[in-house]
Amino acid sequence: MTALYIGLMSGTSLDGADGVLVDFAPQGGGVLKVLAHQYRPFSSELAAELLALNTPGNNELHRAALAGNALARVYAEVIEALLEAGDVPREQVLAVGAHGQTVRHRPQEFDGTGYTLQLGSPALLAELCGIDVVADLRSRDVAAGGQGAPLVPAFHRAVFGVDGETVGVLNIGGISNLTALDANGSTTGFDCGPGNALMDHWCQAHTGRTFDSGGAWAASGSVIEPLLQTMLADPYFAMPVPKSTGRDRFHPNWLSAHLQGSATPPNPADVQATLAELTATCCANDVLRYAADARELLVCGGGGFNRDLMQRLAARLPKIKVLPSDQRGLPATQVEACAFAWLARAFCARESASLSSVTGARGARVLGALYPAR
Repeated sequence: MTALYIGLMSGTSLDGADGVLVDFAPQGGGVLKVLAHQYRPFSSELAAELLALNTPGNNELHRAALAGNALARVYAEVIEALLEAGDVPREQVLAVGAHGQTVRHRPQEFDGTGYTLQLGSPALLAELCGIDVVADLRSRDVAAGGQGAPLVPAFHRAVFGVDGETVGVLNIGGISNLTALDANGSTTGFDCGPGNALMDHWCQAHTGRTFDSGGAWAASGSVIEPLLQTMLADPYFAMPVPKSTGRDRFHPNWLSAHLQGSATPPNPADVQATLAELTATCCANDVLRYAADARELLVCGGGGFNRDLMQRLAARLPKIKVLPSDQRGLPATQVEACAFAWLARAFCARESASLSSVTGARGARVLGALYPAR
């Protein structure tokens, strides 16, 4: 007996879409088995448009609709590749969990409820792939007074939880988020602050490369301590949980505002080193605040491949073993996509997959909306 689902994730790094084909009833036990993993990069045009749509602009409703269609087509390519790699007929897949691309995330703002917006045209995706699609997975939590993020801590508990032990799970995408799986069974999760987004922006602006491979450029620079401290003074870092953030707050103009106080333009490599230290510091501070007794911090997301960043993080957490989630059974590049397959499975069973202790919602809710196959 199998229970096959597909999970699709494209995050704030805006590099592309990850997909996994997952069996949630694997023979031999365990929570899940990944049967296939596929990735498709975004074209430079789509990545640029999705980034631009994070801020108000001309004709943005029209542009957002077309960008959502384009993203659905990328998702459909990933699905076809997964079916081929897993040698599975589409009829055997119960549903696709499609995260979509977050372009605005403003929970509890403006009218007290706020909103979160993920592009992706799930109706078109269902038409293209011929499988039920579960999408719009964040808005119900926001409607219930929650942050709508992060949604993965319940999944982290199911996959990485250890009875009687505290475990930290740190995802470093464009934005970083921490899940603290406490030894007493409670779960805390929230966005720490910047992950790769500001580093990627600075690297592309000054080197032409889309990211700092291995953190080599950051490692060549020196931390500008006054700049680091002014950035760490942002009120978000001291806010109590529940909380979530995104490019709405930590964007290039935020960085530019902090750089304006310099009498002379700083060395770009030194700024990159400072941004790496910012990510490491805000993440480590939150680990020490919410999971100080953890023996291990499992790292997933693209930031886990940044050797310089991992060294900075480990230096700030000398009593905690920092290691990739691969060493605990699930590769770092697959964790978030698996989480959205898991959320699709929960929706199909009409089970709540949200944790009000994480998002601050009035209670647990069934998350998502269904777009049936043709």
